[in-house]
Amino acid sequence: MIKSLYIGSTSACFELENDTAYTAPAPFDVYLDGEHRFSCDTNVFSLFGLKPDKNYLAEIVMDGVRHALPLHTCAETCAVDVRSFGAVGDGEHDDTAAIQTALHFLPAGARLYFPAGVYLTRPLALRSHITLDFAEGAVLLGSADRESYPVLPGIVSDLNGGDDLMTGAFEGLTRPMYQSLLHGEYCEDVTITGLGHIDGNAQNSDFWTAFKSFETARPRILFLCNCRNVTMHGVTVKNSPSWNLHPFYCENVSFYDVKVEAPKNSPNTDAIDPEACVGVNIIGCHLSVGDDCVAIKSGKLELSRQRLQAAQKHVIRNCRMAFGHGAVTLGSETACGVRELSVTRCLFDSTDRGLRIKTRRGRGKHCDITDIVFENIRMRNVITPFVINMWYNCCDPDRFSDYVKCRTPLPVDDRTPHLGAFTFRDIDCTDAHAAACYIDGLPESPIDQVTFERVFVRFAEEAKSFVPAMQNDAVARCRMGLYLNNVRRVCVSHVTVCGAQGKALITENCANVETNELNEDV
Repeated sequence: MIKSLYIGSTSACFELENDTAYTAPAPFDVYLDGEHRFSCDTNVFSLFGLKPDKNYLAEIVMDGVRHALPLHTCAETCAVDVRSFGAVGDGEHDDTAAIQTALHFLPAGARLYFPAGVYLTRPLALRSHITLDFAEGAVLLGSADRESYPVLPGIVSDLNGGDDLMTGAFEGLTRPMYQSLLHGEYCEDVTITGLGHIDGNAQNSDFWTAFKSFETARPRILFLCNCRNVTMHGVTVKNSPSWNLHPFYCENVSFYDVKVEAPKNSPNTDAIDPEACVGVNIIGCHLSVGDDCVAIKSGKLELSRQRLQAAQKHVIRNCRMAFGHGAVTLGSETACGVRELSVTRCLFDSTDRGLRIKTRRGRGKHCDITDIVFENIRMRNVITPFVINMWYNCCDPDRFSDYVKCRTPLPVDDRTPHLGAFTFRDIDCTDAHAAACYIDGLPESPIDQVTFERVFVRFAEEAKSFVPAMQNDAVARCRMGLYLNNVRRVCVSHVTVCGAQGKALITENCANVETNELNEDV
């Protein structure tokens, strides 16, 4: 019924195994060695302030039943207070040198501890085999001065004639970028944990107000390039200059019980954007930002030619997404492909779109997106719950070209993307607005298969018109049913659509449509 997700030297994270989305079936109490720690109502919960290399007995009591969770924390070589290296933590003194010196000189397996305080800093370079531990009340505060952020090249050449080294990227291309607040290149075995905050401080800079005039990609809170075995647990991340957490060509990266926050109107503040990564876990997280909450990416066409690595083996579970453009998005930069993605037991609250796949002509023949499963999800007040859009028209110089928007079939070539099988199962959507789903494939490359099983969609009583997908010549919709165009096979089973204007299911250019208990209720 309960499993451990992560056990470190000073913290641990657990998950209830059930069929509910994000919220536990009933509130419960958490005890540690017989002492009551807190009450909780979410499926994922954490313990902090533990001692290294020690046995503990955690227990939860739910509905009068006590469940034991024995655990043993990990050992560490040492733990050092960052103030020992000269950090002040008053929010005014520049603590960069003290923190960076500690990161350089601590031994492998060490923990750098940040007690309560505000640690003003310029960008920091992470290193392998180190834990950053932020106590409750500790804030790592990014400088608001753009000049504090060095510019990194997107690629550097190997003087020995080897492959070029990637050092920076943004929106699917290797390109110069401002160094991120926490920046890891070719690191491994890195942990960032605790109840503290990491604040990008963008609200006090020009990163949000002048973002359209930037020639260099803005920094992120965390950028990981070619890293592996990285865990972020418990911390709150907020106010990033652009994307918050951006692993790039990484392996085995996990985000457990993390909160990511940014104002609804903040530009490009995606919460978590794994790009061309293998094995990413996003579990028990609360994400509320000004753009996509989670965006799975794998680069644009040029990046696929530099290093072909599909985004694969990702798990998103027991998360709450709020107010973003999309709750879980694939793309649009997916030129290396996306496969083996599971999104389960999540709550989407007031996002523009729920489950969102976006691509376009020009992403390339390796843009193969398939084996995608979304199940056991609750959505409320989501404008369009399901969107698959192969006509995405943002973030590219040719976005308005005839090539992108031509509705007649074009030749299939090295630039043509392919979408495979998508399954939407056991999903409940209330207070939708624009459309129950809007799925629009390419005429020369139809989507292979879309399956809806046990899906319920109810429109809001006062539903408003919105454009369901970002594409050229888009038309605003209101209370549109399940709309599918250019899909080879459509399977609809035990699906109810309440309050649609017109048909509950609208298919165009779909070769094989199978329905079983499609219910309409006004």
